[in-house]
Amino acid sequence: MEANNIIQTITAIKVDSPVDKIIRQLKQLISSGQLKPGDRLPAERILSERFGVGRGYVREAIMKLEFFGLLKTSPQSGTYVAGLSLKILDSLLGDVINLNKDDFGALIEARYYMELNAVKLAAQRRTDADLAELETALIDHEKRASKGLDAFEEDMVFHLKIAAATKNSVIESMMLIVVPDLIRTIVERKVCGADRSARSVVEHKNILDAIALGDVSSSEAAMHIHLDEIMQLSKNGMLNSPDFVV
Repeated sequence: MEANNIIQTITAIKVDSPVDKIIRQLKQLISSGQLKPGDRLPAERILSERFGVGRGYVREAIMKLEFFGLLKTSPQSGTYVAGLSLKILDSLLGDVINLNKDDFGALIEARYYMELNAVKLAAQRRTDADLAELETALIDHEKRASKGLDAFEEDMVFHLKIAAATKNSVIESMMLIVVPDLIRTIVERKVCGADRSARSVVEHKNILDAIALGDVSSSEAAMHIHLDEIMQLSKNGMLNSPDFVV
């Protein structure tokens, strides 16, 4: 085989995120029978220490597994493995891991339309408490961005607070699955340029101002402006490279 042909067969190595690694370990514990349907998981703090990652990663993995019905959480008694058969659990765990792996462009598109609808509902339904949380998220984001620091978590929190303001738990759960990995990839790989975080702060402020006014049309327009750059990159096929797999 010629050298050029060999090069064409080589694909980028896909590195699992900490969330995927947590899910895989939980899958192994279930498959081996160490965790059975009905068993309670250790507390987030303990899992974080054992996995050697921040509690945010553990929380994200648990919430993804909850969304798919694999875990059940009770405020009084903790988080439990769902009462499903091992075969069903094994299949669903594979689906959770692969959800964010197949098509970065499709995830960009899904996020775009979900966020446009989420921000319109947020403008209609937000409470004073929601506005206060959005303001705090914006301030936290601005503090880190102004210092040139990675502001992935602060960026993500702002968008998830918008989802919470919709008062629709399904939208909130879907956003939780789609948004974190996308924002992490966009920020860490500087897909939209090194100054994207600083520009995002300004755009977030415009979104927040429109939500605070309860202006549905302006909220949607502000969100469109915020997401249009990455959406156009996706439409133009610039994000189809294996380098951009989440």
